[in-house]
Amino acid sequence: MDKNDEKVLVVKSSILFKEGIWQGLKKDNLEYYLDLINKNYEFKRRGDVEEDDSYQQIIPYILFSFENRFFAYKYLVNAGEQRLVNNDYQLGVGGHINQEDVMGSQNVLETGMMREWQEEVDFKGNLLQKKLVGIINDDSRPVEKVHLGLVFHFIGDNDNIQIREIDKMEGKLFELKEIENNLGHSPWMKIVYDKYLKNLIK
Repeated sequence: MDKNDEKVLVVKSSILFKEGIWQGLKKDNLEYYLDLINKNYEFKRRGDVEEDDSYQQIIPYILFSFENRFFAYKYLVNAGEQRLVNNDYQLGVGGHINQEDVMGSQNVLETGMMREWQEEVDFKGNLLQKKLVGIINDDSRPVEKVHLGLVFHFIGDNDNIQIREIDKMEGKLFELKEIENNLGHSPWMKIVYDKYLKNLIK
């Protein structure tokens, strides 16, 4: 199926931002926004909402750490999307929540997030924590303007984690102090680093 024909989870911007629009990483009142999403989500054809900022596409954005090291990945030369190929590592595992992923689920966000997590990475261990640490809204570029990022921090009990698509990507665990010099700073990554990860450096 063409990705534009996927049915993705969205919420009307007027509902999400009825208390006001923020820029960057919102770290307060998170349960209120989760409740708003869970009560007001709908599924729309992806191609119809990619340039429609009256809707926000909800994207789980998962950070994984073991001890003081965080997982990051980069695209290899033979990756399908050449625009993503570079020497910089990317933070955050996640993507759209699709209608077929969550049929009958009582917790749509959790089900969609964990499907995306298991699809992207192979982690042979237990997750000690799955915590929502903030919600990203960034209107600086057209792409980000139609997406809202739910930033989760997963903490594992070991470092046995790798990217599933090893022919397209490679993953690595970084100490926090290494991250700033090794990551490509897309708007979301820069926000997450500056507003959350930097504060964890001891």
